Amino acid sequence: MSSLINITLPLPSCSLFLSTDEIEFEYRELQLPDRRMQKVPLSKLQQNLSTVQPERATKDVVNDFLAKYGKVLDKKREEEKRLGRTQKESAAAIVRDYGLPLTPDQFIQEITPMYREKWPSVKALPGADRLIKHLYSHKVPFALASNSLNEYIYAKISCMRGWKEWFSVILGSDQVIEGKPAPYLFEEAAKRMGVDTSHCLVIEDSLVGVKAAMAAKMKVVAVPSHGEVECSSLADKVLHSLLEFQPELWGLPPFEDWVGRALPIDPIYLCSRYVNGSTSEISEDASLPDQVFGTFFGWAGAVNATAWTIKVVVNIGWKCCSCTKRKRLWKLWSVDECDSKVFEQQIQLLLVGYICRLNSKDPSTVDAKEIEEFKYIANTSLNLPMFVNHSCTSLSTEATSGLNE
Repeated sequence: MSSLINITLPLPSCSLFLSTDEIEFEYRELQLPDRRMQKVPLSKLQQNLSTVQPERATKDVVNDFLAKYGKVLDKKREEEKRLGRTQKESAAAIVRDYGLPLTPDQFIQEITPMYREKWPSVKALPGADRLIKHLYSHKVPFALASNSLNEYIYAKISCMRGWKEWFSVILGSDQVIEGKPAPYLFEEAAKRMGVDTSHCLVIEDSLVGVKAAMAAKMKVVAVPSHGEVECSSLADKVLHSLLEFQPELWGLPPFEDWVGRALPIDPIYLCSRYVNGSTSEISEDASLPDQVFGTFFGWAGAVNATAWTIKVVVNIGWKCCSCTKRKRLWKLWSVDECDSKVFEQQIQLLLVGYICRLNSKDPSTVDAKEIEEFKYIANTSLNLPMFVNHSCTSLSTEATSGLNE
């Protein structure tokens, strides 16, 4: 499941949109109004909110469903499909592509209970919950607008603590005459918040969402997955991760949760095999959303260990193998300069802090001075209570079960 937020803010007050895609399991947009006329009005922010493994959760459900009919998921085909479609559009595409003996409505009726079983275990991506709490604490009104049905939006966000109560407006595609890429969802959400559409900024991850925002005459910040890179040419601003979002650039109150040069994040658990020592590639983990990108730090330990024992800095980025294919790259450095042989085995990572975005999508292009600076930040931070507490978590394969298949 993946989810991106959609935010709309009025001038001088603020509001927010968040959108969820039914079949694709995406929460997509968030809209916010801007506070100051001299700033670009904040519109909506789109980001993965539902889970640490967005695309995978969706594919697992579809894969299990197709298996019941003797069909096999075409991973390449699914990766090329557009995000942000309505429930019926997605259902019709799957029925057609796999030759299922069902109508789109029958498909929806059968697969929805399978999705519902996943919703209670969803987990917000880095930066999503942080942004919503930040806006709410500063009395910035926000609304959720999604191509999902209103009933399903409520079912999904009820799994996220506080979200249902914090939104000023929650709007589904069944409450307007047409969903995205038409502008009606955004226009109606802005109307209910008392915000002029020209005073809105949209943060989106899908091409249809970006087009809808543009049609509604809103500014757009894109945080796209690799399958939605066309967003980049249309959006006013492009981010690789929601952790890169700077509210003050849009006339909103700045974040106040940085600890020195480190940002505490909800823990990210990973498990993988490091292949050539402490600065080489880790095998790609398909469960990690595209929008997890940047320089992180935390703890590492061998799979058979009983505690998080090694402080590490981890760069997560991408390498372009061709015009259409990309490969996730990881670079890991031990803060304590431990024996690199420690990493030549199956290891687990517990990332608890974020330092910055990567200057390059290739995480290996970091000079020695920067690496030492990152190590210093990590080492200092990991001695502080808000970071140390995570290291008390039991290190076991259960913590990362399902993340490295």
